[in-house]
Amino acid sequence: MRTYNEKISIYHGMVSIIAVNLAGNFYPIFAISILGATNYQVGLISSLPPLIALLMTIPAAILLNRLETQKKTVAMAVLWTRLLFLLLIGVVYISSPYQAWAFLIIIAFMNVPATVSNIGWQTLISGMIKDERRGAFFSDRNRLLTIAGMVSTLVIGIIMKNQTNNATAYQWLFFTALLFGLGEVYFLMKHKEKTQPSTSTKKSSMDWSIFKDHGYKWFLIAALCFNFTWQMSWGIFNIYNVRFAEATILWISIFSVANQLVQIFTFPLWKRWAEQKSNTLMLVWAALGMALVPFLTVLSTNLYYLTIVNAISGFFISGVVLLLFNLLLEQSPSETRTYCITSYNVLLSFVAFIAPQIGIILLEGLGIQKSMELNSILRIVSAFVFLLMYYQTRKNTKAVLFKN
Repeated sequence: MRTYNEKISIYHGMVSIIAVNLAGNFYPIFAISILGATNYQVGLISSLPPLIALLMTIPAAILLNRLETQKKTVAMAVLWTRLLFLLLIGVVYISSPYQAWAFLIIIAFMNVPATVSNIGWQTLISGMIKDERRGAFFSDRNRLLTIAGMVSTLVIGIIMKNQTNNATAYQWLFFTALLFGLGEVYFLMKHKEKTQPSTSTKKSSMDWSIFKDHGYKWFLIAALCFNFTWQMSWGIFNIYNVRFAEATILWISIFSVANQLVQIFTFPLWKRWAEQKSNTLMLVWAALGMALVPFLTVLSTNLYYLTIVNAISGFFISGVVLLLFNLLLEQSPSETRTYCITSYNVLLSFVAFIAPQIGIILLEGLGIQKSMELNSILRIVSAFVFLLMYYQTRKNTKAVLFKN
């Protein structure tokens, strides 16, 4: 049976995923169809926000670590993030040559408060969910959130079926996203948080000793390698779907629904497999599966075929989403968990800034076909890094047991 906080967390996640789907899923097609964004600017949609997050993560973590309670701060950060949707509504009224850049700047600055809310939520929820409940809860939560996201995306696609080039329709999407964002704030405030008294162990700067932890170091290496190969193709996929396959809003929604529908049914599978084997070992298979997606995508521009490819992608994405977060918490010592999460987010932001730009450079230099094939090869390499981590952590565990 779910606890009160678990139920509220699910409600919060549902309105959050709907808010993101109403806006974020359609940023690339809005930028290309309405604002006339270039390939480089489409790449920046993925990479510019993490640059801001990179600059904000450590200050955000230091702020959050000093607080006795984090709920109100996280809720206010979410509120400010969603209020910036009002600026996105006004982008179309700016002079045409500057619209795309204004759009990018607004999205980037959304990540100032969003960074605070993301780190705060991860720390907040990790303290509310017991270790033995973590796998089952996040599997269940991810599945329910995916259902909410899938339904909302499908409804948007149907409503926006013939509105791909209608700027007003996008403005209504952003406004509706703002309303669901207010729902996020409401449910965040409904959580029951225990006060954590200030102690001498609360440091005002980073605790660098976390990098001496064997398991956490290997997690960082493997996770960042994978995220680099995963994120470098995001901009390429957006460009391929809109410019090459000529997908409309409806088809973008169908791609997303196919992806999410498969995730709904496969979260429990990955949870069970991880419990039987391990989070690390199952991430090897999830990463190998993700390596198939770029290669399969460029085989055809047929929209029905691309829907199937997105469904295949959903099977492995569900594993990646569930296992990466579980592995982060698993390899982060409880006494320094805030700093571990912070460091991961800082490094992840750096990767997320660099990777899409490298992807666009490869696209411009090699063309769509070769850049996607190269990305598949690099994803395979990242899977073997997880395999290396699996053997190294097992070896270290056995060594510790032998000493004891």
